[in-house]
Amino acid sequence: MTSSIPVKPIHLNLAIGVAAFSGATAARMQLSLFALSLGAQPSQVGLLFATHFVFPLLMAWPIGVMADRIGSRGLLMFGMAAGAIGLSIPWAFPNLYALYAAGLMSGLAFAFSSVLILNLAGLLSTPENRARNFANTSMTGSTANVLGPLIAGFAIDHAGQQVASLCSAGLLVVAFVLLAVWGGVLPGGSAKRAESKKSSLRDRLSDRTAAGIILVSCLVQTGSDLFVFYLPIYGHSLEMSATTIGIILASIFAASFVSRLVMPQLILRVGERNLLAFGLFAAAAGFALIPLFEHPVMLSLIAAGFGLGSGCAQPLTMMLLFNRAPEGRSGETVALRQTANNITRVISPPFFGAIAAATGLWGVFLLSALLMGAGGWKVMGTGLGDKAGKA
Repeated sequence: MTSSIPVKPIHLNLAIGVAAFSGATAARMQLSLFALSLGAQPSQVGLLFATHFVFPLLMAWPIGVMADRIGSRGLLMFGMAAGAIGLSIPWAFPNLYALYAAGLMSGLAFAFSSVLILNLAGLLSTPENRARNFANTSMTGSTANVLGPLIAGFAIDHAGQQVASLCSAGLLVVAFVLLAVWGGVLPGGSAKRAESKKSSLRDRLSDRTAAGIILVSCLVQTGSDLFVFYLPIYGHSLEMSATTIGIILASIFAASFVSRLVMPQLILRVGERNLLAFGLFAAAAGFALIPLFEHPVMLSLIAAGFGLGSGCAQPLTMMLLFNRAPEGRSGETVALRQTANNITRVISPPFFGAIAAATGLWGVFLLSALLMGAGGWKVMGTGLGDKAGKA
């Protein structure tokens, strides 16, 4: 199935990203609320939430390798179809086991989209517009963080949980249709990759600069997750209302969106290395300042500063790593970063949770500030961004 209506590949990739990522964020919220409506215990809801990240952790690397060999269109269509079918299961069988199955299949769709859409952003770019394209692609995730919960909430309130499951599935169907109609404009596999020797994680990690970029990416991911997780806990300890806490959190995402919007211009002015270091130092300042203030306005300003820094740091690490990818192996390089980030997301919560239990929230904020600051100092000292662009 093809269309005579012309479409630019990069615009198609952005549209697929909005649909696919919105489906993932809608599913995470909707399935958790569905479980609660069925009487699930908090531990069961936590297990359900974890199902969304099983396949992203286990399959990111092989998905990237396959994309280098055969291209992204077929893989994305398979992922979107599997996710849509999985999210339809609770509509037919409204029980907790069906929700677990739906969570796993939604995670499978996310595993494909999170690797392939980022990889396509790089493949469809030139050195001159790569920063802009990665920034725009990262904003599809920001857009999805708004659209997904809004769609899920509206569907639950007006049509019920079972129909809401179909709405989450429908977002993935939209991505599937876009791929079926216009996906032929996307690049296929790489002949050079198909002819090369079998790759391994050791091959990629032997590049010390690439390994350093991945480490910084994990650091940024950890900082972002911890800030968003512990800030509401801190606000609750100050007896703030849910609305006030929500406004403070919203300031993070709004500032992040702005920083990604202007990131290409900032790179031209200050360079990749300096901008990445700024992002880490801004994150460090956010962690250090949060426990010193209690007024919502001050906390919102600090959160916005954190968002400005972390918002540009993640797409920067993705761009820098893509620049170091061997020809024909960009997919596995992107997948390696995603795998490392997912491992970090599994390990860091219990680690910092133990610190919080032992020292209180101030211990988490202080250690996070030190880690972010050390990361910024490391970037400045090694010239990470400068070297990455010359591979």
